Amino acid sequence: MNKINPTKLHNSKWTAIKSVNREKHFLVSEVEFDEEGVVILCKLEAVTSRNEYSINWAELKNQDKWVQGWK
Repeated sequence: MNKINPTKLHNSKWTAIKSVNREKHFLVSEVEFDEEGVVILCKLEAVTSRNEYSINWAELKNQDKWVQGWK
């Protein structure tokens, strides 16, 4: 399981284990928190195409789907 600090998500780099629309490398472009500091929105931006995808930030903890950094 990847360890993630939600406050350090913004601008972090991720590699998808399985390509998403033929895209593997992503950057967290936007993170929004509620009043209690809980992540309510996380957007990934594909490095090559600049497409944006909203995801549940907790999915990034799954090592079967995501690797931290660009590999």
